Amino acid sequence: MVTNTTTKDHKLALLIIDMINDLEFESGDQLLKYALPAAHAIKKMKEKVKAEGFPVIYINDNYGQWQSDFRHLVRHCIDGDSRGKALAELLKPDEDDYFVLKPQFSGFFGTPLNILLEHLGVDTLILTGVAGNMCVQFTANDAYMYHYKLYIPSDCIASADKKENDLAIETMRQVNKADVRPSTDFSLKHF
Repeated sequence: MVTNTTTKDHKLALLIIDMINDLEFESGDQLLKYALPAAHAIKKMKEKVKAEGFPVIYINDNYGQWQSDFRHLVRHCIDGDSRGKALAELLKPDEDDYFVLKPQFSGFFGTPLNILLEHLGVDTLILTGVAGNMCVQFTANDAYMYHYKLYIPSDCIASADKKENDLAIETMRQVNKADVRPSTDFSLKHF
């Protein structure tokens, strides 16, 4: 159960972007190489956030499966023999986690994410997931436009290309005013 715990009058939410993913595409092997270490860091971040009573929201692409739902995507990734199986098993959602399916790169575009965040009283987002240079960055741009405070732990996002991921992190730091400290430096006192 999510509580109304706040820190310095801020309420956080952890967004896990596109980590429930079969990675069955051309650069899937390359992305997995970077996404698996990020998944381990995200799992630890999720444990810290949930221990404080803050919500966790899975933001996931629907992969063109317009008649599917999030639980079906989780089963597809875990029960199948896909590249992304290890990610889905590691980050399998809990019953009290939220989820939002997205049709495009941003978690906000064409989704009820902003309404959900307002309902939860959230003003600070922790963005994690893949790909750092695509869906995480597009979500960060929209979150910034909605005036959310952003924390994007550099070790909790991944892209198929490390240089592009590093560039995305630096762009989000500069343009979106995101705190990009690694998750090992995470402390609620920073917020």
